Amino acid sequence: MKIVFCGTPRFAVPTLEALLATGHEVALVVTQPDRLVGRSQELTAPPVKRTALEAGLAVAQPEKIRNNLEFHARLEAIAPDAIVVVAYGRLIPAWMLALPRLGCINLHASLLPKYRGAAPIQWAVAMGETFTGNTTMLLEEGLDTGPILLQRTMAIASEQTAADLFNLLAVSGAPLVVETLAGLADGSIVPKPQDHASATLAPILNREDGRMDFAKRTAAELKNRWRGFQPWPGAFTSLDGKKLIVHRMSAADDSDFVASAPSEPGQIYVEGQRLFVACAGKSWLELMEVQLEGKKRLTAAEFLRGAGLVRGERLGAAAQ
Repeated sequence: MKIVFCGTPRFAVPTLEALLATGHEVALVVTQPDRLVGRSQELTAPPVKRTALEAGLAVAQPEKIRNNLEFHARLEAIAPDAIVVVAYGRLIPAWMLALPRLGCINLHASLLPKYRGAAPIQWAVAMGETFTGNTTMLLEEGLDTGPILLQRTMAIASEQTAADLFNLLAVSGAPLVVETLAGLADGSIVPKPQDHASATLAPILNREDGRMDFAKRTAAELKNRWRGFQPWPGAFTSLDGKKLIVHRMSAADDSDFVASAPSEPGQIYVEGQRLFVACAGKSWLELMEVQLEGKKRLTAAEFLRGAGLVRGERLGAAAQ
């Protein structure tokens, strides 16, 4: 088939490589413009662009696409059989949806209709799901509302983070797209409408999603959110008005504590060289590796040697 591929981050690279390996003609790769990255603000090409150029493919990086007449004319001239969209980062306009004969096929890293939106992998882990997967669907103008084509399920291990799952889902999603294209071409795949009543959202993450709320969330919930929000925004709280980042944590069971341990949410309890904090539902979280604002990342034992914590000290809002 003649294909236009739209994608930007590393997650989209395995699908582009799979399309090329299968022998499809990728007539154009559409990706986001180069951006200034990091402290050095170096202009950096997205991973999909780098992969496309190495393969000798034509690349377009329009800043806008909805009313871009030049871009519109270029795609019409290509007349693709399908447009494949993987983490492109822009909404596909109506004119583009109507252009290819097989439609615009999207790879979405969730089991739709659950976790529609920009951060499906992160929110699936953060909500404590034990499995997730990939969905291919036909794009329409709504946000991830189009008919489902194929789905594949993947288990989420108890210690896996969103960062772990990104690579796994990216690699497993690539052959699913290839299979979807073949099924659409020979008529063996029939699009299936989503159950919109069962839909959940996975909105784009912001910094405050990483703030730990000990009064509202149990230790297990906070651990899941930390797993889901890797590598960003992570998990953080405050101690004496300073930001405290928690790099490693574990939900603790009751056997770890003496009967006199405090239980007010946010209250610290030290047992030997171990650091615990009380959470909602009379649950406990062990903080295993932390970093105080302006300081180095330390194990709990290292942190406790220099922290000078006093009895009854609290993390979070009470410390501000």
